Amino acid sequence: MLRLSIQARQALARLTLPVLIVASFGIMLLGKADTLIAERARIALGDGLAPIFAVLASPLGHIRATIGETAALWDMREENARLRDENEKLRRWQSIALALDAENRRLKASLNWIPDPGASFVTARVVADAGGVYARAVLLSVGPNHGIRKGEIAVDERGLIGRITEVGSRTARVLLITDLNSRIPVMMETSRAHAILVGTNGPRPRLQYWPEGILPQEGERIVTSAEANAFPANLPIGTVHYSASGAAEVEPAAMLQKLEVVRIFDYGQTGVTAPESISPTPGRH
Repeated sequence: MLRLSIQARQALARLTLPVLIVASFGIMLLGKADTLIAERARIALGDGLAPIFAVLASPLGHIRATIGETAALWDMREENARLRDENEKLRRWQSIALALDAENRRLKASLNWIPDPGASFVTARVVADAGGVYARAVLLSVGPNHGIRKGEIAVDERGLIGRITEVGSRTARVLLITDLNSRIPVMMETSRAHAILVGTNGPRPRLQYWPEGILPQEGERIVTSAEANAFPANLPIGTVHYSASGAAEVEPAAMLQKLEVVRIFDYGQTGVTAPESISPTPGRH
């Protein structure tokens, strides 16, 4: 067995650290050289495949377009089937509506029914969502000689918005049904029970003071009542929706957050035209 002298072992121990340092630098240089080689190989491969990709791009684009058109046609087929079902339902409802209309006409004729007079209206554009003394109101631009009077009814294409509370020479202000000062006599369309719709300054007014033994149903339509001659009957307001706390609220049919053009109707009402007092407006939005 080879035996090293003490001097030889000491010399080898002193050479260990320099050898390891040199080996480390060598490994680093080798790794760097490999990285450069791999990068150059990728670049060369990309340059070589670029013409092939360019040739394949056009047919692949056509294939993707064809797949997209096929998916669109399939979706259109499903949409057409859904529309046919809806048209069939609408035709059935049209038949029911025509039958009810004919029956209604016969009943009115037998009762010598006197129809309500037609209401006149003007159209105005919303120019500001500034409530003034009210938290929920909009300002309308109506132009000179408009003929609008305090208390007239404002609606959009979906339902009741509110009433005119202030009239100027060129503007008019509408108190919205969601304002804290708004009080509207209403009727539940299914049960025909009467109630009061009270504004909350929030997105939904609340139902109050309905008859004992009758509970508003979720999704039930709410319309105006002719009580106190303040509103005409049967103007659509919205549908019942119960809040998390169990309060009976009404989801307005009108697009109160996106009002642009409204119609002002003169129904000839002589009831209350404005709140008797103005409540404080905390948290005006």
